Amino acid sequence: MRHKNSGRQFSRNSSHRRAMLRSLTANLIAHERIETTDAKAKELRRVAERVITKARRLGDIAFTPHDKLSIADRARRQAAQKEVGKFLQRFLVIDNNVDEAKKIDLIEKVFVELAARYKNRAGGYTRIIKIGNRRGDNAPISMIELVGGEEAPQQNAVAADASGTVEASSES
Repeated sequence: MRHKNSGRQFSRNSSHRRAMLRSLTANLIAHERIETTDAKAKELRRVAERVITKARRLGDIAFTPHDKLSIADRARRQAAQKEVGKFLQRFLVIDNNVDEAKKIDLIEKVFVELAARYKNRAGGYTRIIKIGNRRGDNAPISMIELVGGEEAPQQNAVAADASGTVEASSES
């Protein structure tokens, strides 16, 4: 019996399971949307939301520029980044279909972009959408994505238009 043992085992040992969840979390943060099996998506949600919550709990310290922070706030942010860095790798290279590859700093993305995006949200940073079954083995497949990724650029554009600093390029 597995009394008080939470989480799925996925028929893997603990180091393999941890490595799998680390790579899934890194890909989710980098791409903001990935496809995987239902069980992995449900387990990934627990892990990814904890990583984002560690950054979000710092408040404005997480996404304030480094030179504007006090020494105590710098230490708090560095400690939180070190704790997230114990689980999440620092860099991930995304290879586009074009000849260029893009290197993303995952820790910086969590603390600057995602902490700012979710600063007023109490939780529930991910959304799981069931897609169907995989063709080869009929495994149930889901898409897991970060909530609010598609609305953020539109809201920024509307805010910039309202302030009058950016002109709409669609005027004819």
